[in-house]
This record gives sequence, C-alpha cells and structure tokens, in this order.
Amino acid sequence: MSKRKLRINGHSHLLPYPEEIPQFMKDKGIFWVDKDRKFMLQKDWNRPITDSSFFLDEKLEWMERNKLDHAVVLNLSQLYGNGLRVEEMKQALRFQNDFNAKIQHNHPNKFTCGFVVHPGFVRSACWEIERCVEVLGMQLLCLPTHYMDSIGTWRCIFDEENEPIFEMANKYNLAVEIHPYDGEKFIKLENTSWRFHLIWMLAQCGDAYHFLTLNGYQDKYPNMRTCFAHGGQLAQINLGRRIQGFDGRPDLFEGKSHPRKAVGHKNIFFDTLVHDTGGLELLIRNQGSKQVIMGLDDPYPLGEMESEKQSSYPGKIIDLAIERKIITEAEGDEIWEDNVIQWLCGDDETAKQKLVSRILS
Repeated sequence: MSKRKLRINGHSHLLPYPEEIPQFMKDKGIFWVDKDRKFMLQKDWNRPITDSSFFLDEKLEWMERNKLDHAVVLNLSQLYGNGLRVEEMKQALRFQNDFNAKIQHNHPNKFTCGFVVHPGFVRSACWEIERCVEVLGMQLLCLPTHYMDSIGTWRCIFDEENEPIFEMANKYNLAVEIHPYDGEKFIKLENTSWRFHLIWMLAQCGDAYHFLTLNGYQDKYPNMRTCFAHGGQLAQINLGRRIQGFDGRPDLFEGKSHPRKAVGHKNIFFDTLVHDTGGLELLIRNQGSKQVIMGLDDPYPLGEMESEKQSSYPGKIIDLAIERKIITEAEGDEIWEDNVIQWLCGDDETAKQKLVSRILS
C-alpha cells in the first residue's frame, strides 16, 4: 500500500499576536497589530485582519480543518524595511526572523519558515543570512522583487550588486522566495481600486523574473532555487514578447542570457496562486508541472481561502485542473508534495528525508 501523499502549502503567512510585537515597532510606526486583533497597522496605513487564521493557534486549527500537513511561512511584506532608518530596519527584520525561527522551532512538524534581509545593505544582509542559517537553522530566504537602496533609488532584486547575497544562498543550498510589495512607493499612480495588488504586483514579479533570467542566475548559482509568488503570472503571458525583444534588439542585451534558456529550468519555481485554471494551464505549458508548487497565500483575501461567493476552498485550483485534465492526479500530488520539497531542499536527499521526517513526526 503506497504512503499517503503530503499536502504542503508553499506560500503562507502568519501574524504575531499583538503582545508579541515589541513596543518600539509601534512607537516608530513600523508595524503592529491592535489589541482586538482587527487591524494590522503602520504609520498612515492599516489593513483589516480578514481571517482569524492570521494567528498561530487559529492557523493550526485551520490547517487541521483543511487537511494541510505543513506550511511554508514567508515573511510579512510590511517588514521588508524599505524607507526605514538603518538601525530601525535591522531591528524590525531581526524581530521578523526571530519570530519565524521560533515558530519553526516550536512547531517543526507544521511549519518551515523563511527569513528576510534588506538588499540595500549587502554586507549586513550576508551577516544576517549567516545568522539565520547557522544559528537559527532556517533554509528559506525571502526577498522582495524590488527594494530601495541606500541612496533612495528603487532597484530590482536581481541587480548585479546583490550577487554576494546569491553567492551566500548558493553556499547554503537555500530556497529563495521572491514576493512583490511596495509598488505604490515607486510607481507614480494613484493608489486606487487595489491596482497595486491586482495588477502591479504581477508586473513586479515579471520584472524580477526578467532580470533573474537575463543574468542567468539559475545556472550561475546552481544550489539556489528561486520561487516566484503568484505564479509569476505576467512573466508567463509575457514570455514571447521577451524572446522577440531579445532576438530583435540584441544590442540591448549584450552579455545577457537568452530568455529561452530559463524556460522550465529546474531551479526556477512558481506557485499555483493564479486564481483560474486558464492561468495555471499557461504556467504549466510554459514551465512544466514539476516547476509548480502549491501556494495558498493564506489567510489573505487574495489567497485560496474558503469563500461562498467563489465556491472556493484551499486546493480548489488543483482539483479543477485535474477535473479538466490540465494535469494528472499524479502531477497534482507532486505539486502538493514533491515539488515543494524539491524547491526547499534541492538535490540534497538527506535534507529531504529530514524534512519529511519532521512533518510526519
């Protein structure tokens, strides 16, 4: 009798309880949660907490109810640290990383947690990577698609100045998550009708994918495996245009790697959070099902959550894809388990066995 396939959510988020957030975070307007757990807040910004599973105990109950064996917890996008003073940024990111490390340490069978660094300060970022890996035992590096550098210029994460970070990721055999945020800070449009979440976040992922592949980092750093949030959705529909642009204007891409070389590459992954089977079919047609991991983006309202309006539930897109013969049941199982493990561990069979053992413990 074959063993039951695991259901691993490769894209999840977790809020600290209000009392876990240091007072300086609120005093400086960096980030906090109100005592009634109704809002997450920053200076001049707030967002409603739309589901109780933003918090640990409720998250565990939610996972049990939806038969989720394990979740990969990313950093909170509000804690990328862009625009903060250096010392405030370091303290805020350290709080996030220590919080995630504690969650992973206390619940190793339920959570694998990521850590975040700020690329605008490369040397400090490398020190924090070393601390998080060697002291805290973490193996997932979370990076934004774009960040503000030390002189206030917005840059893509795959700028060549950040190669020391990727060298560290390669050294430590890290999984890397690329997630968009802060678009309204550098895209000069009015922040209305949720445009930065619904449209520009996907463009940010497409931009980051553009520069990862042009720089050939998927081959230059063979032990670093990069996953793009939200299916890297605009990167999929835009693939043909990038190829034609590269071929049509080679003078603009001297010394760069051809986009075709990255298509379906074993070191580039995308999560399933594209919201419809047509988008998932394009993703799989472009990249192959083995490069796709399960991503629920819970418990945000743009995640794959329980919804009567959409008759939705966690895992629905995979069930629909199987029903519509976009993927086989075996491929669906791989998206839930094997592919997530491959992204997290790479070809390190010992690491894979350890991960599965702690999930099943």
